[in-house]
Amino acid sequence: MGEPVTFAANGGTCGGYLARPASPGPGIVVIQEWWGLDDHVKSVADRFAAEGFVALAPDLYHGTVTRSPDEAQKLLMALDIARAAKDLRGAIRLLVDRTGMAVGTVGFCMGGTLSLYAACANGADVGACVMFYGGHPKAPYDFDGLRAPVLGHWAEDDPGANANAANVEAALRERGKPLEFHRYPGTRHAFFNDTRLQVHDPDASALAWQRTTAFFRAQLAPPA
Repeated sequence: MGEPVTFAANGGTCGGYLARPASPGPGIVVIQEWWGLDDHVKSVADRFAAEGFVALAPDLYHGTVTRSPDEAQKLLMALDIARAAKDLRGAIRLLVDRTGMAVGTVGFCMGGTLSLYAACANGADVGACVMFYGGHPKAPYDFDGLRAPVLGHWAEDDPGANANAANVEAALRERGKPLEFHRYPGTRHAFFNDTRLQVHDPDASALAWQRTTAFFRAQLAPPA
């Protein structure tokens, strides 16, 4: 359904995967896990397009994809946050220009944290932010710049990401930012990834997907 795309990113370029719906709809930036822009992330973009959204998954590793946890950890730690910020801003601007409205961001694991990071850094261009068990030690949040409501999905058995969830929730509530966090009993980190059968939870994934698409439809509705 989707296709490779290259877009401007603050003086440079970034590649990605763009999936278009049958009819024009709001834009969603889909942000990768630490594995890179793999087939799973592309399939999520395709699913959003099937739901009526224009979905763009930027390639934050610029061509590198891995299945090795050790290499993924190295790629995560080596990620240039300043460059990633430019790539995400470029993806957001592309969708804003194409759709004429604020866009949503959604990400998984590393991408979950970067979803919130992008929402904080891009003000009114982001109208809704979704995090799936996000965690990245190098992503500084500017919570005061956040304009979008936040929906978070968290596994029950995921100590590292849940510590991040508690910090994010406290900071958002302190500032009076709208948020909705859900925790899924009996699940582990990456429960949404249906290519990782050892942790995938079909029931929790289906519920999280339903909540996510409903959230985006409510928050990104075009002007009357």
